[in-house]
Amino acid sequence: MTRTARRQMHLAAHFPGVNSTTVWQDPRSGSQIDFSSFEHLARTAERGLFDFFFLAEGLRLREHKGRIHDLDVVGRPESITVLSALAAVTERLGLAATVNATFNEPYELARRLSSLDHLSGGRAAWNVVTSSDAFTGENFRRGGYLDRADRYTRAAEFVATARELWDSWTPCGRARPFAHDGRHFSVAGEFDVRRSPQGHPVVIQAGDSDEGREFAASAADIVFTRHGTLESGRAFYADVKRRLAAYGRGPDELKIMPGVTFVLGDTAAEAQERAAEIRRQQVSPQNAILALEQVWGRDLSGYDPDGPLPDVDPDPGGELAQGRVRIGDPLAVAAQWRALAEAKGLSIRETVIETSGRQSFVGTPQEVAARMAEFVTREAADGFILVPHLTPGGLDDFVDRVVPLLQERGAFRTEYSGTTLRGHLGLPAPVWNSGRP
Repeated sequence: MTRTARRQMHLAAHFPGVNSTTVWQDPRSGSQIDFSSFEHLARTAERGLFDFFFLAEGLRLREHKGRIHDLDVVGRPESITVLSALAAVTERLGLAATVNATFNEPYELARRLSSLDHLSGGRAAWNVVTSSDAFTGENFRRGGYLDRADRYTRAAEFVATARELWDSWTPCGRARPFAHDGRHFSVAGEFDVRRSPQGHPVVIQAGDSDEGREFAASAADIVFTRHGTLESGRAFYADVKRRLAAYGRGPDELKIMPGVTFVLGDTAAEAQERAAEIRRQQVSPQNAILALEQVWGRDLSGYDPDGPLPDVDPDPGGELAQGRVRIGDPLAVAAQWRALAEAKGLSIRETVIETSGRQSFVGTPQEVAARMAEFVTREAADGFILVPHLTPGGLDDFVDRVVPLLQERGAFRTEYSGTTLRGHLGLPAPVWNSGRP
C-alpha cells in the first residue's frame, strides 16, 4: 500500500563544479565549464520537476603553501551569465546564482538579478554570501577592508537596499525615485529595470552560525544548510523557524533545504560498497595530506597518508591555505581526530575519510526515497539541495529511480503547477513597499 507523506518536499540541484566532492577520475566525469555540462544537469533537474538549479561562486583561486589549489570551486564562468543562458533552454526550473554581498554594489547587482528574472519569466534566485577574507579582497578595489563582525550587517543592508530598488517600480509599471542612506550604502536615483515577474527574486542564505540564522529569519526565503542527520536537522529547523515570528513571518515563509549527497545501489550492500569507493576517490592520498595541513597549520608533506596521525600539535596561528576558512579550534579538532584514529585504528587518509563527511542518503532507491520523506515529515527539512559527485550526469539516476518513488508516496509533485520559482516553493508574493512618500 502506498504511504502518503504529510508534506511535499522541495528539491534543487547543485552543479558540482570543481571541488573535492566531484570524482574527476571517473570516466563519466565531464567539463565543469562547457555550456553543455550546465545544460545537461539543468535539463535533468527540470525533467525531475526540481524547484531550482543552483550555482556556487568563487572570486579568487585558492592557494595552499603558495600554490594554486587544483580542486577549487572557481575556474568556471560567472554564475548569472551561465544562468541567463540556461533560461533559454529551460522553461520552469528556477535559476539560483551565488553572488557575494561583500564585493558587489546593490544597484548593479539588483539590476542584474532583475534582468535574469525578466529573461527567465520569474525564475531567478540569489544566494547571498559574505566574505571577510583579505586574500580574496585583493582582487577588488576595497580589498579586505570588511571586518568579520560586519559581514552580516552589510549583507542585511545590501538585501534591504536591493529590495528598495525592486520596489521603486510600482506593480502597475510606474517608476518612482529611490533613496537609501545607511551605514554601508548611500544611493539615490531611479532604477532602470521595471518590476520583475516575481516582484523580488528569491533570496537564499547559507550559514549555520547564530548570526546567519538570524539573518535568514529576517531576510531569506531559503536556508542552505549543512545539517545532514535527522537529529541535528530537527534542532536546526526548530531553531530557525522559531525566529521567524520576531519578524512577522510565518513558518512556511522560509524553506530549509540542507545540501545532501546520495549513492544508489540495487541492494543496500551494493550502495554501501559504492559509497565507500566514492569516498576513497574523493579523498586521495594527496587530498588527505592537504586536509591534514589545513587543520595542523604545518607542512606535513613528509608524512605517509597511510600512516598514523602526526604526534606534533597543530600550530594555531599557522596559515598554509589562502582563501579557505579553517573550521573550528585546531587543537580541539586534532584531539578529536586522534581519539577517533586510536579507537578505530585509522591512518591519516582513513581519518580524513571518516571525518570529512559522508554521503547523506545511501541505499536502494526505495530506501533513499523513504529516508528523505522521513526528514520532511519529521520537520528536519523542507527539502534538499542535491550535490551529485559526477559532472554533469550525476543526477540522472536520482531523477530516473528515486523521483518516481517520491511521487508514488505523495512526497513530491507530479507536475509543475506554476511558472515562477516563488510558485514552486509556495512562497507568498512580496508585499510592495512604496518606499518614500
